Amino acid sequence: MSQVRSTRGRLSPSDLGRLSSVGLRTRPFRAAMSALGIAIGVGAIVAVLGLSSSSQAGLLAEISRLGTNLLTVTPGATVTGQTAELPSSAPAMISRIGQVTEVQDVGELGSVNAYRSPLIPAIETNALSVAAASLGLPRAVETHVAQGEYLNSATAQEPVVVLGAVAAQRLGIDRIWAGERIWVGGQWFYVAGILAPAALAPEIDTAILVGYPAAARYLGFDGHPTEIYVKAQPQDVNRVASLLAATADPENPSSVAVSEPSSALVAQADAKGALNSLFLGLGAVSLLVGAVGVANVMLIGVLERRSEIGLRRSLGATRGHIRLQFLSEAVLLSLLGGAAGVAFGVVATAVYAGSQGWSLVIPLEAWGGGMAAALLIGASAGFVPALRAARMSPTEALWSI
Repeated sequence: MSQVRSTRGRLSPSDLGRLSSVGLRTRPFRAAMSALGIAIGVGAIVAVLGLSSSSQAGLLAEISRLGTNLLTVTPGATVTGQTAELPSSAPAMISRIGQVTEVQDVGELGSVNAYRSPLIPAIETNALSVAAASLGLPRAVETHVAQGEYLNSATAQEPVVVLGAVAAQRLGIDRIWAGERIWVGGQWFYVAGILAPAALAPEIDTAILVGYPAAARYLGFDGHPTEIYVKAQPQDVNRVASLLAATADPENPSSVAVSEPSSALVAQADAKGALNSLFLGLGAVSLLVGAVGVANVMLIGVLERRSEIGLRRSLGATRGHIRLQFLSEAVLLSLLGGAAGVAFGVVATAVYAGSQGWSLVIPLEAWGGGMAAALLIGASAGFVPALRAARMSPTEALWSI
């Protein structure tokens, strides 16, 4: 054992560093196992906060790319609590607002279902909807045709459909073949195209879209839209939103609902905080288990190293020196576990964020808080063992040699 230098009763930093690592170097496996709980807890905290921040950053980037100037108009409720009905003239009326740049709409046919073939049981609807759609819908909801073609002025008159991204998947159609068709409302409709996912209008993803004239001719559509998509200049969104209800239905503006899909997506991202809290709680439990493990290892270490304590006391080490040695050893053990946990959390976040195409975001409170928690746990877990070691008399300690 190297002689410990002291100046006015104080350990030098180099001596303290060597002493605090004695237990770790002589019993590395035990030290690793006791630090594992802290590493798991800190890693969970870093990964949860990192994934949450990276996910939110990816979502906000997607919203920024798509734009925040899309508004939707849907039927609200009447005074009797029934679902209201938008006038068939509502899209044309809304298009007259000066700041509006785009108006497209769909009209859902609630009583019409679509199937891959007439042999499919009627109850197996796959939660898909059939809706009449205007010709510029993809442009309004920031999507595009992934396969085939969208409706045009000719195909909108005929039994022709375009499938949303999820609808195509559930129907088992991944590409457009000549003569491809599905069973809609008791008759065959030809499939013209498949849309890409619509981030701001997820209801389009599960829809089978037909033209307004074809919906009226073949499916008995009454012409009333159920959702109107409105685009305006970004600086005019709030003003346009305040005019939409009265413009869409001047007689009953209170029965018209107006929303902004991008705000709903942000709210959805914020709602993930509840699930994050659960995982953070699990991380805190792991840290508590790690703290108990460190305290247990330090207490056992005090008993096993009584001869070392007695020898150091007989050579001039004070109670303060002994207390500082064991306290710093517990802190060092916890910090090593915390550093391993931070590294694990960062790697896990980087791998998952990369697979999702997100930017890697590790907030300061994630790794900084993890290391601070490890430091606090080390100090707390090592306090009692350090006091116990410091109170041991040299005679009692040397008796175990």
